[in-house]
Amino acid sequence: MFGANRVVLIPAGIGTTPPRAVLSGRITSAGCYGALVTLDPTGLVLVRPGTRLTLGDLFRSWGQRLSSRRVATFSAPAGDHVRVFVDGRRWRAAPVEIPLRAHSEIVVEVGQYVPPHSSYAFPPGS
Repeated sequence: MFGANRVVLIPAGIGTTPPRAVLSGRITSAGCYGALVTLDPTGLVLVRPGTRLTLGDLFRSWGQRLSSRRVATFSAPAGDHVRVFVDGRRWRAAPVEIPLRAHSEIVVEVGQYVPPHSSYAFPPGS
């Protein structure tokens, strides 16, 4: 995620409840795990198999806004919109509708254009 030409970290702990144990910035255990979770601040979102969740669900769980004009605390400049890329291709529908699927690479940006990565090396077992 990019806002105003800055990398925006998605925090560890989305979708988890206390008590949490953390080692080197990574959540190693939690009281409960929801249908989608982040265990470290890399942007990797884990989704429980069999669930049908969207990017909008992630932002709601995080407590941040997502719309065609806003990403978290960043607003699009006048005349501009939030840009989203899924697997390197521009997503033209509402950002909240993007399905969270295994190994999808989603780039969300507002402000100055930042070319999306061509690929991401997912950790083994993810």
